[in-house]
Amino acid sequence: MKVEQRFGPGHRVLVTGGAGFVPSHLVDALISRGCTVVALDNFVTGSKENVAHLFDTPTFTLVEADISDGLPAHPALAERFDAILHMASPASPTDFEKLPVEILRVGSVATLHLLDRAVADGARFLLASTSEAYGDPKEHPQRETYWGNVNPIGIRSVYDEAKRFSEAATMAYRRSRGLDTAIVRIFNTYGPRMRPDDGRAIPTFISQALRGEPITVHGTGNQTRSICYVADLVRGILLLLDSTHSGPVNCGTEHEMSMRELAETIVSLCGSRSEVTYVTRSADDPEMRRPDLTLAREALGYEPTVPPEEGLRRTIDHFREQLG
Repeated sequence: MKVEQRFGPGHRVLVTGGAGFVPSHLVDALISRGCTVVALDNFVTGSKENVAHLFDTPTFTLVEADISDGLPAHPALAERFDAILHMASPASPTDFEKLPVEILRVGSVATLHLLDRAVADGARFLLASTSEAYGDPKEHPQRETYWGNVNPIGIRSVYDEAKRFSEAATMAYRRSRGLDTAIVRIFNTYGPRMRPDDGRAIPTFISQALRGEPITVHGTGNQTRSICYVADLVRGILLLLDSTHSGPVNCGTEHEMSMRELAETIVSLCGSRSEVTYVTRSADDPEMRRPDLTLAREALGYEPTVPPEEGLRRTIDHFREQLG
């Protein structure tokens, strides 16, 4: 399956959360295609540094605003968009406790604002959903047809259910308003521009290893994740954007590893003397996570290409620069 490029020179694209980790890489890719990109961010978790290299690029505009309050009056937002990518949301375990209401609002109110704008513009609307929609899965690997096993009132529910609501709203607009929509379910992604203190395993382990501190693995370390380098994820998202597929489509990698194995690999790649230690596991932490990529392969021709050790080396190099 080959997907022809649909968005490029002459097309205007809005990316919410555009100064965040994954969205900023998407912005780079869209700019390199020749798109005119407007990135909207309130900098709750995003950083201007992630897009600072684009400030002198005439086809790029950064707008500071909270999309949960609606699109503000701004010249860059006045013209029609050809595509809207809703990527905004705090997404780290530490955010679930610190920013629960903000997460719920950006997954509900903000999604509705953007869906209405997409209808008005006749734009393709792409929603960044998540593997968290599957909760602590009873099916392994997870297919898009799996409905999930989510605790609706647990500490992680603000993120899980916000994304599930966003998916429902997106499909409702597709069915009732004829909107051109797509949903990507993003699995564990890592790479440069991650926040060192965001609470996710990879930035935590790398920061600890580079500082020579104990590596804090939650629980027994037997729980698994399938880690995807950000460049592979961005390529998958753009394939879905260019296609006419509605999704949801899983995007990630099938290389599954335990948290213990991940910690030990990072210590080795960092050349660190850090020891792996174990701390209390957080509530509703999924036992395993691996996408079934059959649909992504068949519908989009998607295939991740960056091996974990190579991606982790690149990420460690970035953290070394950031940590001095």
